[in-house]
Amino acid sequence: MKIYFDYSLKNYNTFGIEAKAKQFVSVQSIDELTAVLAFNSDAKKFILGGGSNMLLTQDIDALVIHLNLKGIKIVDENKDYVWVESQAGENWHKFVLWTIEHDFGGLENLSLIPGNVGTTPIQNIGAYGVEIKDTFVLCEAIHIETQELLIFKNETCKFGYRESIFKNEVKDEFIITSVIFKLTKRNHKLNTSYGAIETELQLQNCTKPTIKDVSNAVIAIRKSKLPDPKELGNSGSFFKNPVISKNEFEKIQNKFPEIPHYVVSDTEVKVPAGWLIEQAGFKGKRFGDAGIHKNQALVLVNYGNATGKEIWDVALTIQDTIYKTYGIKIETEVNII
Repeated sequence: MKIYFDYSLKNYNTFGIEAKAKQFVSVQSIDELTAVLAFNSDAKKFILGGGSNMLLTQDIDALVIHLNLKGIKIVDENKDYVWVESQAGENWHKFVLWTIEHDFGGLENLSLIPGNVGTTPIQNIGAYGVEIKDTFVLCEAIHIETQELLIFKNETCKFGYRESIFKNEVKDEFIITSVIFKLTKRNHKLNTSYGAIETELQLQNCTKPTIKDVSNAVIAIRKSKLPDPKELGNSGSFFKNPVISKNEFEKIQNKFPEIPHYVVSDTEVKVPAGWLIEQAGFKGKRFGDAGIHKNQALVLVNYGNATGKEIWDVALTIQDTIYKTYGIKIETEVNII
């Protein structure tokens, strides 16, 4: 375990932004993590996972701790369910594929989402009708100041749409080190309610889909819409789908009758941010080396040498235009550093 100084983070963020860490260390065990926290108690710290949910707009004047904790194991099971624990540093998509290879159901709709396991509860990541909270049992997390290892159960995490306690009440206080999921061993409950999945399954002539079939369908859909960060720098969906009141939506709908929406509750409606951005003319648009992907308006991209500041300026322009056009505020899903 070595601490590096003035360390490049270009290979540690999926946007491929060139930024430097004042100090950098990669930890591979709880003991190493505890030691780093204890020996650098007064230092400003920045916790780095897969680097898939952040936009670096500047150098990081802190000790960057890269979580490289690895390991997957079954901690309990019965005839219907299995409880699987993954360490925080495992790649999320590889973990999902591991569960599918073992015929454990519940995560197949979340295939090909970038990032590591440890950051998934923070965002309560979701896709195609499924969220982390649906299978999440608990996570273990270290308190940064005291190094105490605590357990956060599902109900404690206060999951919401791309929200959790880790983004609010205890933000920057804990480091998630492992997560346990409860998955099905049989009688898998497939969620193919999103039309894109049904359409893809039909294209594959799949009438009795398995969890692997659903995963393959999701992978095919995502690959058709989303660029591979290894080929084109990006962080997946940059913006959240805004949730607004029904009253507010009805006023907007009167002006824009074609606006799509999804009912969230008796009082709230979700509007697709991608549709708003595309209708505003941003899809495929380029501003130097920063731009919006040609196939998915939710995705901002780095065509090569864009700075984080340049990408952030594009995001601000989009937010401002959407608000002026529709009166809707769209928030970033990506963390702006």
